[in-house]
Amino acid sequence: MQINLSGHHVEITESLREYVQEKFSKLERHFDQINNVHVVLNVEKLQQKAEAKVSLKGGEIFAMSEHTDMYAAIDALIDKLDRQVIKHKEKYTKH
Repeated sequence: MQINLSGHHVEITESLREYVQEKFSKLERHFDQINNVHVVLNVEKLQQKAEAKVSLKGGEIFAMSEHTDMYAAIDALIDKLDRQVIKHKEKYTKH
C-alpha cells in the first residue's frame, strides 16, 4: 500500500508520518487490496482537518474529519474509512 501524505499550512513531522502509517495499516488488515492512499492534513485557524482518498480494487472511497487536535482528526478519519472499507469489502466479495 502506497501512502502519499501532504500538508497544507502544517509541517509533516516524522511522528505525524509514522502515526498515519500505523493507522492505515489497521485498514489494510480489514481489506488487503488497497492500492494507493492520498492523505491531506490541513490547518485552518483552530480546526485541524484530515482527509483521505483511498484507491482500492473495485473503486475509491473518500473521507474527511475535523478536530481541534490533529491526531484526533486522524483517528476520526480512520474510523470513517474503516467503516467504508468494510462496507466496500462486503459488496465486493458478494460479486
